[in-house]
Amino acid sequence: QVQLVESGGGLVQAGGSLRLSCAASGRTFSSYVMGWFRQAPGKEREFVSSISGSGRITYYVDSVKGRFTISRDNAKNTVYLQMNSLKPEDTAVYYCAASTSGSVYYTRTYDYWGQGTQVTVSS
Repeated sequence: QVQLVESGGGLVQAGGSLRLSCAASGRTFSSYVMGWFRQAPGKEREFVSSISGSGRITYYVDSVKGRFTISRDNAKNTVYLQMNSLKPEDTAVYYCAASTSGSVYYTRTYDYWGQGTQVTVSS
């Protein structure tokens, strides 16, 4: 069982930055692929980024490439999402999730989810 708690969301102006954190419980954090998803009002939850257990392999949705960076600290059981050059279209609730296997792009791959943190980007 893994419990995930996100933090770091908030209100920021376009062009600004935020860093999201996701703290995980449990002793086997490094065995999980970690993902970030987001869900805007009226839209489906979408993949944003993922990182392998070792941290060596990362993926990003095209719309955030070059602006967002995912990282993890396995000693602290924490995954991060550094978000720079934020745009109003980045406004959403951001969720972190943990997976043991499967394609990183799909919500059904992930076994555990956090409660989400709101990110609002004003124009």
